[in-house]
Parts: sequence; C-alpha cells; structure tokens
Amino acid sequence: MTANLTAAPRSCPVHHGYEPFDQNDPFPAYAALRSEEPVMFDERIGCWVVTRYDDVKAVFEDWKTFSSENAQAPVRERGPEATQIMLDGGFTAYSGLSARVPPEHTRIRKVAAKAFTPRRYKALEPSIRQHVVTLLERMLARPEATGDFVRDLAYDVPTVTILTLIGADTGQVDTFKRWSDSRAAMTWGDLSDQEQVPHAHNLVDYWQECLRLVADAHEHERGSLVGDLVRAQAAGDEITDHEIASVVYSLLFAGHETTTTLIGNALRVLLSHRDQWQRVVDRPSLIPAAIDEVLRYSGSIVAWRRRALADTRIGGVAIPKGADILLVMGSANRDAVKFDAPEVFDIDRPNARDHLSFGFGIHYCLGNMLAKLQARIAIEEIARLIPDVRLCEDEQIVFGSNLSFRSPVSVPVKWEARA
Repeated sequence: MTANLTAAPRSCPVHHGYEPFDQNDPFPAYAALRSEEPVMFDERIGCWVVTRYDDVKAVFEDWKTFSSENAQAPVRERGPEATQIMLDGGFTAYSGLSARVPPEHTRIRKVAAKAFTPRRYKALEPSIRQHVVTLLERMLARPEATGDFVRDLAYDVPTVTILTLIGADTGQVDTFKRWSDSRAAMTWGDLSDQEQVPHAHNLVDYWQECLRLVADAHEHERGSLVGDLVRAQAAGDEITDHEIASVVYSLLFAGHETTTTLIGNALRVLLSHRDQWQRVVDRPSLIPAAIDEVLRYSGSIVAWRRRALADTRIGGVAIPKGADILLVMGSANRDAVKFDAPEVFDIDRPNARDHLSFGFGIHYCLGNMLAKLQARIAIEEIARLIPDVRLCEDEQIVFGSNLSFRSPVSVPVKWEARA
C-alpha cells in the first residue's frame, strides 16, 4: 500500500459492488458509483476512484495538478525476491511516455511523434491485411468450423505489426507475449510476493532485449521506428539511449496488448449485436464508427492512474496532496450526462468519438491510429470471408483479472462448414 493511505477517510467506504480487479461485468458497479459515490476512496488499492465523465476528463486535462508519475507504478508493492532479481538483472526500465511529466514528456513525445506517421501506417497496411487473411484462411480450413478470434487472430496480428514497426524478431511472438503478460501482471495485477518471481525474471529479459534493439540500431542501418529514433538522436534531437529503450519497452507492450484486446472486444460486441454486425457486413464504410463505439462501450483500458500534486477537489470531494487517483474511463464512457442511452451499443452514435479510452490531453495515446487501423482491417476481412460467423452461445466469455485492462481470454466462434 502507498504512503498516502494515511490521508484516507477513517471509515470503510461503501464499494457499491465495485471489485477493482474483477473485469467480468463491472458496469453495474460503475453505474452505482456514478450515482451514489462518484469519487470514492478504495482502501484495497489505495486510490480515489473517479467514475463520472466530466470529472475523469477534467483530471486528464489538468496535468499540472494531477501528475501521471504513478501511471506505471506497481499496484502491489514488489516483494523482496522479485526486487532483488530485477536489481541483479540491471532492470532500469521506465515509462516511454505515459508516466512522464513535462518538460521531459514534451521533449520525448516530440521526438517519438516523428516516427508515428500516417505514411508509416499506410506502408504497413498491405502486410497487416495479408497477415489477417492468412490467419483467417488457416482457421477456416478446420473441418469442425469453430475457432477463437483471440487465439486464432488477435493474438498474432498486433504483435507481429509492432515487432515489424520496431524492428524486432517477428518469429518471437510467444516470447514477447509472455514478457508483456508479465509486465501487465507486475504492474496492474494483484500478485503475492512468490507469484511475482517468474514475472520478475521475464521483465529482466524484456528490458535487456529493449537495450539490445537500441544498440543494434546504432550498429546497423534499420528502417524501423528504433532506427528513426537513433537517427533523430544523431541529428541533434534530445533523447538518450535509455529513453529510446524505454519508449521501446512501452511500445512492445502497449503497441499490441491493447490492440489484441480491441480486436477481441470489437468482434465479441459486434457479433453479440447481430443487427449491427449485419449492417457492417453490408456497409463496411460503417466500420470506423463501429470501432469508436466499441471503444466507448467496451474499451481495452478501463482505468488509469494519476497522483494529486496539491490539495485539490474532484467533483466537490477534497483530495489531499499525494493521493493516488484511479480514473475509471470504462465508467465515464457510459455516463448518461455525456452519452444518450449509454448502456446501448449503437454504431450510429453521433458522439462515440468523445470516449476517453485513449485518455485525454497531453498523454492522449500516440498509437491510436495504428490500433484502429488493425481493428478495421480485421473486421473488414472477417465480414468479407465469414459474414455468417457467430459467437458460440454455450461458452461464456471471461476476462482476465486486472486493475486497468479489460481483455477477453477468448472469443469462441462458429460458422457454417464450407463444402
């Protein structure tokens, strides 16, 4: 637990059914919190939980009062054995951008943004599409006419895309996924000291690979994002090798985990609303709007953290200096003050793009265009190749246990067997 717990209320707050690590169906609890206690201290995680749209957006926007410095801090303190493993392994990784504050954040984002261009995404599109088609055709070849859109599609596509972008080994998808799972577990999970140990070893290996990629880019000309950052450094841009490695450390996680989840959630939600799935099949031009509505209705990231740098107020509630704050975007995105009939999934919603799933303000997600591109291609090709695909109604979809990410473990589907 963090030191600012001493500033918390003495009485145990009412949680209204909210369980911070349970992502299976948090929305009834979100609704209760918005109605009854929109700014609530939760002693289990040591955070003030903020659930209304206007409050969440205001905190994101006011970076001078609400620092992002704790965004990547472990929710549970690292145990002594895991700490020693990471110390001995030379683990010094820090956030690429999300936990940095100005002026450091401004300086690094300015350099990194040069590598995140529409031109680069456009160049990636044909290979992403071919990869999607290859995976779908492999899945469709099964005589049992069943599959899993997480395992058979969403697991691979974003990972290969980000590895290609960075210049890492695309043959090591499982390795990078394992490292990313460890990062999620160590940062946003609820692990015992002993459960942290294997993840600590993975994070050491993960960080050493990030350092190796930067060193390799110095030695060899690479047409990759890492190569671009190294060349920008050589041309006089102010960014260190450690900062470049930290950007890579962040991208190798954020660049695929949330997109895997976006693809899985998009297909899960669309297929559970058959009328809207059929409209997407008939009019693929509706897919971008559908993706924004998925991000509002069932975003990949449902909560993110900030820290108060001064005594302040959120929604009329006094927040002490040093307090940790959990901004629940998954709740804000269903706030009726902002969105009409927010519990209804509607791809025609006129203001769906006002969702907060990519954050807001100076830390707005730099890779949002790439995530949307991959989700759009996946939906386009599924609508073209298997428009009759359906969810397996007899299999319940469950979500991983995590403070911030709402990721379906699987999206089991079936279709009419081909002759």
